Amino acid sequence: MSFDPRHIKIKDYTYQLPDERIAKYPVAKRDESKLLVYNKGSISHDVFKNIATYLSPGSLMIYNNTKVIQARIHFNKETGALIETFLLEPYSPRDYEQIFQTHSQCSWVGLVGNLKKWKTGSLKRTISVNDEEIELSVERGGENGIGHILNFSWTGDVSFSEILDAIGELPIPPYLNRKTEESDKTTYQTVYSRIKGSVAAPTAGLHFTDAVLEDIHQHHIDSDEVTLHVGAGTFKPVKSEEIEGHEMHREYITVHRKTIENIIAHGGKVTAVGTTSVRTLESLYYIGCTLLRHPEIDDENQLSISNQWTPYLGDEAEVDSITALKAILDWMTRHETNILNTSTKIIIAPGYKFHVVEKLITNFHQPQSTLLLLIAALIGEDWRKVYDYALNNDFRFLSYGDSSLLIP
Repeated sequence: MSFDPRHIKIKDYTYQLPDERIAKYPVAKRDESKLLVYNKGSISHDVFKNIATYLSPGSLMIYNNTKVIQARIHFNKETGALIETFLLEPYSPRDYEQIFQTHSQCSWVGLVGNLKKWKTGSLKRTISVNDEEIELSVERGGENGIGHILNFSWTGDVSFSEILDAIGELPIPPYLNRKTEESDKTTYQTVYSRIKGSVAAPTAGLHFTDAVLEDIHQHHIDSDEVTLHVGAGTFKPVKSEEIEGHEMHREYITVHRKTIENIIAHGGKVTAVGTTSVRTLESLYYIGCTLLRHPEIDDENQLSISNQWTPYLGDEAEVDSITALKAILDWMTRHETNILNTSTKIIIAPGYKFHVVEKLITNFHQPQSTLLLLIAALIGEDWRKVYDYALNNDFRFLSYGDSSLLIP
């Protein structure tokens, strides 16, 4: 391969983002946010509620239905020290749906704030859940490379999901430089969020309203959904000079058979809502390629993309998206399942060839981030033109900011 994306210098993917351009709160009406339209080199702008007019009748739009959990839980030591636990991903049981339904105990991988004040022992607090007094305890186990193992136990007949709803705090992005407010519980969720698991919202979806979704339907644009639970790694800055030194965090994905069949029925091409949907859809392609080479794989954990550089190894040049997706359907048929649960660490950077995604709805991302690399992979050096236009036309940036539709 003549171009090796591992040697991309992250300093080449930066721009000046004044703090006042970072949206600290969303606009009053979600679908009244601005929409930048990049169409094969030309740029214009509109209001997001008109998004359907830019999409083709008969095309397929796919969004991420993940729901942000109230992942921060605070404890006070007897000394008065405040300890924060920040849940990242399930440890035992490992399944998201199961862990939220556990009673009495469960374990998470998480981060610990003020760790130096919590050397050993358990932390406890008494809480009220559904008018029932509960004692919640947490003990710290070992580390697993992402964070600490946090072992929770509690009294009473309530689920861990009910505990989070009662005392958990929604984790808004650190660059907002403010505390979570009650309004964030609504505004930092998409209207179609329903599968609990993320610690950050798939923010491209924050612009959608029920009215916009109905308008999309009225324009004869089909829609479907995937699940990628967004991890804290989405905010992890690239600190290495070359992106080879940046490790992507694993994120869990769930895709239903009917969704894969729907993508195939639309020619294997879709409009993705958000970078998380992109990473899910493009990961499906490489999972399919893995199955074409190794149809004997039984364990779906072996289908996870654990090497973030898999797309750049050059093995899949002759495989089209429909063939790859059909390989997944064949595997699902053989294993008598209608749901694929796996994970991905895929990084999408300049040099990447898109296989499933042909259009992208997305927000404006941080300088020197992997998300900006994905944008550059899709539209090339025109990413600079897009971001200059947004900066010069009063667009709002990052999670609560405005939106763009990118058509390469």
